[in-house]
Amino acid sequence: MARRKPRRRNWGAGTITTSGKRWGVRWYENGRRRFKTYASRELAEQVLAKIVKEMAVDDAGLHRDYNKSPNLDTLAAAWLERRQKTHRSARDDRCRWKLHLGPAFGSMKPYEVDAAKLRRFIENKLAERLNPTTVGHCIRQLSTFFSDIIEAGHAPSNPVGSLPRSTRRLYKSTYDVRSTPFLERPVDIRRLYLALPEPHNTIFIFGEQTGCRVGEVLGMHWRDIDLPGRKIHVRQQMQDGKLCMLKDRESRIVPLATSLAPILEAWKLKTGGAGPLFTPMHPTRGGRPDIGHPALFIRPCTVHKALAKALEACELPKMTLYQCTRHTFASQWVMNGGSMEELAKILGHSSTSTTQHYAHLAPDFFGPKAFDMVAVDLSPPTGNVVQLAHSGGKLGQRIGREQEFTEEKNQSKSA
Repeated sequence: MARRKPRRRNWGAGTITTSGKRWGVRWYENGRRRFKTYASRELAEQVLAKIVKEMAVDDAGLHRDYNKSPNLDTLAAAWLERRQKTHRSARDDRCRWKLHLGPAFGSMKPYEVDAAKLRRFIENKLAERLNPTTVGHCIRQLSTFFSDIIEAGHAPSNPVGSLPRSTRRLYKSTYDVRSTPFLERPVDIRRLYLALPEPHNTIFIFGEQTGCRVGEVLGMHWRDIDLPGRKIHVRQQMQDGKLCMLKDRESRIVPLATSLAPILEAWKLKTGGAGPLFTPMHPTRGGRPDIGHPALFIRPCTVHKALAKALEACELPKMTLYQCTRHTFASQWVMNGGSMEELAKILGHSSTSTTQHYAHLAPDFFGPKAFDMVAVDLSPPTGNVVQLAHSGGKLGQRIGREQEFTEEKNQSKSA
């Protein structure tokens, strides 16, 4: 197993080393190498954080008075307001600041936040039984926030960058992506499709056969479907009842699966093949779109309700629409020997490391070659087997005497 490379600190953040029972702090100051030792690692980390902060204040002779900067609550209000216009997660960021970050750091000046205070915040939140993943989201949001106020000149450095690995391990996610449920058998996919009513069955099979996100499926337009060319252009998604840009802000081409093509052809004839693929249906028009419906797009909650009833009717485990579509597509792709690089392009991932979270295999699934990778002939020997007399101890001597007695007996019979 390859040795994992240690995480490199940011340039100028110093280094902490250990020698015997002492912990050393190494840093550069005015072009000279400095080194001091302390009795505990925690003390060394606090000293290093203080040194880095003081060096940032005096860097380039600026000598800025950070005590005149506003507190973090004031800076965060303006930052969240700007973020509302540019980021899809702005609502979650505002909620995390209101519930967790604001009460802990809102009254502080930016320069007062250091690695020690961040560790106490992490330990307190974990003691409150907050999920480590949520704590990690808070720390990453705080790091992004500090990057913004550093550019504005309100903070000397980003305290999250000086967190040691021991602190980062505290909020490491404990969720195992391989435990995420999905439809493991193709027959279950067919049963679920037949159990769902229209248009929920078409929404489900479209997401399962293309790997699109739920918002991308509900925001799909007929102009982006190329039935003769067997390809789908994903360029927008539905969120809060409105069309908006994709999560990764880049459009992509998805292949139109052979089993999905006839379903879309029939759906095009039934709906007219113009406008959005999925719109609220009129109850008395034979399943045709309701033009006068106040909502232009189908809400995800209505699809989830229909899916929950169908899963119960098929006696399948409880799953979300995301797990039944995107997770199932990625897992089935890998189980059938598909390329991970192609899967990353279809799902819209910039690297295969993100794709690995979706392409988890069934717990009892192995390829046909997995059972014969270490082939050894362990069959028992056949025919006359002669015991070797070179075995050590009394057992070897006994076997040797028995062989000699047998040879003498055979010779006397032949004579």
